[in-house]
Amino acid sequence: MLVPLYEAVYEHLEVGSGTRLLGLGCGSGLALLMAAARGAQVTGVDTDHARVDLARKRLLPDAGGHDPAGHAPQRCGETRLLYGGPADAADPTRPAYNLITAFQPIGCTAGDSDGLAPALSAAVRMAERGSAVVLAGWGPPERCATSAVLRVAGRLTERLRTAATWRPALRDDLEDVAARAGLRPDGSGRVACPFGYADTDSAVRGLFSTGLFDAAVAASDQATVEKEVTEALHPHVRPDGTVWMPNVFRYLVARTP
Repeated sequence: MLVPLYEAVYEHLEVGSGTRLLGLGCGSGLALLMAAARGAQVTGVDTDHARVDLARKRLLPDAGGHDPAGHAPQRCGETRLLYGGPADAADPTRPAYNLITAFQPIGCTAGDSDGLAPALSAAVRMAERGSAVVLAGWGPPERCATSAVLRVAGRLTERLRTAATWRPALRDDLEDVAARAGLRPDGSGRVACPFGYADTDSAVRGLFSTGLFDAAVAASDQATVEKEVTEALHPHVRPDGTVWMPNVFRYLVARTP
């Protein structure tokens, strides 16, 4: 769903054969795959083993199976995928990175950016001076149809006072994170990223795969959350049964000191 965002950022920064990219929270690797297709050298880190395994299947189809140790990187040419955080991507034998991306959108739940500034600070130490750092976030709620569906998670997680709840994206979310990480803002943009699904069941599965409803399930139960999400999707179901939710995402380009 975020392919337009990745494309806009890579076009803006002219990502190509001279790019040495570190992707934080790389997930299943689609953004890295798109950068590699442009000729970039890519390294991705994530703490979710299942998603890193999927990324390895996408980017390193000949690298072998699951890493039983859980930490050692798998390599294929100039591509590396690792379990863990930014520190695990350090390699004194390789040139410094000149692009860091954190494409997991923030500004959707309270506290969803708390760990990002420390991660960025750790990653910056492995980057060249003046390197680009890209942060992504949800756009204004009035421009994001999916916001109404995400409010379901907020209502249900109120039953668990310790759980993060939905909140509207704030104008300076990305700038605040950049400032905490000691980065200098250097431009931003907005990109339309509609969420489209073949049917309601596909939409429910797709939204649950983001992890944004995990706390709601813990506060209630899977069946209840699925029922409420399905009801929230009704306004976005088209006559042919497909689900379409227009959204706008924002990105910030900052520079390392």
